[in-house]
Amino acid sequence: MPEGSYLYCDVSLPVPMDQPFTYALPETLRHRVRPGSRVLVPFGPRRLTGVVVNCHDQPPAMATREASRLVDAEPVLDAELLALGRWIAGYYCAPLGEVLRGMLPLAGDVRWAKVWSLTDSGRDAARQLVLDSEPGDPVTEVLRLLERRPLTAAYLARAFPLADKTIRSLERRGFVVAEQVAAARDPLRAPAERLRVELAGAPRRAKLKKAERELQAFLELHPGSHNLKDLENLVRNASPAARALARKGVVSLEAEPIALRVSPASTPRRLNTAQQGAFDQIRRGLDGGRFHAFLLHGVTGSGKTEVYLNAIEAVLRQGRSALLLVPEIALTPAMAGQFLARFPDRVAILHSAFTDVERSEEWRRIRSGAASVVVGTRSGVFAPVRNLGLIVVDEEHDGSYKQEETPRYHGRDVAVVRAHDAGACVLLGSATPSLESRYNAESGKYTLLELPARIEKRPMPTVELIDMRQEFLETRRQATFSRKLTAALAERLANHEQTIILLNRRGFSSFVACRACGERVECVNCSVTLTFHKRDRRLLCHYCGYAQKPPSACPKCSSDHIYFLGLGSERVEEELHRDFPAARVARLDRDTATGGRRFETILNGFRKGDYDILVGTQMIAKGHDIPNVTLVGVISADMGLGVPDFRAAERTFQLLTQVAGRAGRGSVPGIVLIQTIQPDHYAIRLAAAQDYAAFYEKELAFRRALHYPPFSAMANVLVRGEKKEVALGMSTSLARLFTPPPDKLRVLGPAEAPVARLRNEYRYQFLIKAASRRALSEWLQRVRRFAQEHKWGATALMIDVDPLTLM
Repeated sequence: MPEGSYLYCDVSLPVPMDQPFTYALPETLRHRVRPGSRVLVPFGPRRLTGVVVNCHDQPPAMATREASRLVDAEPVLDAELLALGRWIAGYYCAPLGEVLRGMLPLAGDVRWAKVWSLTDSGRDAARQLVLDSEPGDPVTEVLRLLERRPLTAAYLARAFPLADKTIRSLERRGFVVAEQVAAARDPLRAPAERLRVELAGAPRRAKLKKAERELQAFLELHPGSHNLKDLENLVRNASPAARALARKGVVSLEAEPIALRVSPASTPRRLNTAQQGAFDQIRRGLDGGRFHAFLLHGVTGSGKTEVYLNAIEAVLRQGRSALLLVPEIALTPAMAGQFLARFPDRVAILHSAFTDVERSEEWRRIRSGAASVVVGTRSGVFAPVRNLGLIVVDEEHDGSYKQEETPRYHGRDVAVVRAHDAGACVLLGSATPSLESRYNAESGKYTLLELPARIEKRPMPTVELIDMRQEFLETRRQATFSRKLTAALAERLANHEQTIILLNRRGFSSFVACRACGERVECVNCSVTLTFHKRDRRLLCHYCGYAQKPPSACPKCSSDHIYFLGLGSERVEEELHRDFPAARVARLDRDTATGGRRFETILNGFRKGDYDILVGTQMIAKGHDIPNVTLVGVISADMGLGVPDFRAAERTFQLLTQVAGRAGRGSVPGIVLIQTIQPDHYAIRLAAAQDYAAFYEKELAFRRALHYPPFSAMANVLVRGEKKEVALGMSTSLARLFTPPPDKLRVLGPAEAPVARLRNEYRYQFLIKAASRRALSEWLQRVRRFAQEHKWGATALMIDVDPLTLM
């Protein structure tokens, strides 16, 4: 057998089972498959794409199926990224196959299709029905077609109006079976605006359709490369003609790079004393060529981005690569634009607003070494950068870095581990560092760098608390906007200045209730009330997406006294239009930013001055540098304090401090007005004072007293089941595992989760605190083995290590 040739491979598949699956390698693949390669393999009736984690010649104890084909010519994961995937799987208690799937944004490389074919009984039925049935019978027509050859679901849907219903009927009778078939995605299917066409130099072909001949003639008269979308205005049916000619080799089609808005090129700003001091320490760390972690704590507007840019320049001069992570999609294009201006042709972007094909293209640019600076959101931490020298995590405190589905990893912590393994530096930046990061700096794990003042000696914004209890006593009316905020808004409009209004809740009204009996309209799948969205005229569950029309009468007592309570960003927008009809108001939340590029469109419009007021949820609170914003108003600032979560005060402090930092970033000083009914709560009071040090000390004392992180390692264990008694029984049996209480562990629960029913599953919760990581990890593995031994369903157990929320 040739060197490097193997008979078997172990494949991690994206299924909720924590084990690799062994497949035999056909002769054609034995010398080509290596660890890190993607292969297409049969799995039950399906075909799945998995990652090879091992190649060997050891025959398994049971019969094996053959791998179908190799997806990539070269392995897509190198040894370093495979090792990182294994660390994530072990630390976060997740199946390796699901971890590796999340690391690879390459869904665009494979096109899946459902193909229907006849079973043996279906062939017998087809012969009989052809003899007995009436002409035109849909069942007979479908069976006749499938008797000739298997057909895709898409083809059948085009051929027969009732194909879906007919196929389901045949499937129930056992006459047909479906198979998922994979094929390489056709690169010519890219949209016309992203394709360039030119003659390929092939000799003229005689047999061409009219549109193809016209396009070929045009390209001969106008040689060179043309955008295909532009040609559609000059040549009829240019797009289908170009694709047909490309398949015949007459023209070549190439995808254009993804278009990005680039900030105007500017010379690097001169660093002030604090920035220079921070950069000098980072440069020394880079020059050392070893792992070093820095925490850059700089107030809002202190110039952290310029420090990032200088650090990346230093890395590039060393011939190494850099990776920048940002928490929100909305921040990616703006940040990437600055980096493109500084590092032309060297920047790649990875985030979920791109299509699958676009993400695949950027990923391959990075892997080839064409891009040495990568800007991405959470999953960007897995970018296949070569010779990694620096990872920057901007707004490191942000909860968006924590994945909410399996694998529940934290992008910031994975970045630290990846930098450690690569011998690179990691730079965590924030105006409000998480308590864990600041504690790590104080304990010597990270080097603390501070930027205590804004650049160019700009003042911090003036922050004022408005007690809405007192406002009600004085005005005798329940108002969304206080008198002071209303006056400040009018003044900004008169001065042609801009305003940001934050309400961290989307929708129009929080819930709908009956005045007669008090009944609230709840989700049919979750134990939460539905939120009213006025624009869409529907009630929506923000957890599972269930929607229904608003009721005209109470579903319980039939009273027609239905009323809408609570406040959301949609209602704030409507009231601003009512109170300031001449104002240009935009709203940015998950309802308005529905399209892939809507984030960017709305924010760029606000930056350019197309809007006077921007209303939104937490996504408008961080990272945006808009010099003309001189007023920030916060509605219901204490909303997050009522959440049953030990991080509630920290999240509230961070959100208020961050949104306050959007004001006064230009030549005009900023004002921040915070409306609250809890003005004496320390999180709100210290956010208004912009006193991070005092908040850190107070919150740290609370965490220390109750053994919360950073003074313990913690995990949230959820037991889930579609039937309440089943979920309760499983959680009760798991509780016996912790009886008597283990040494060095504190176990709270089982108890109903704060959201007791979610997506039709009942949920019971254990909160586990451990004095050491090792002890916590050992017990979590015991919990996983317990679930396997008792044959729990694949999704019955959910483990969240280092949870950011307990909801």
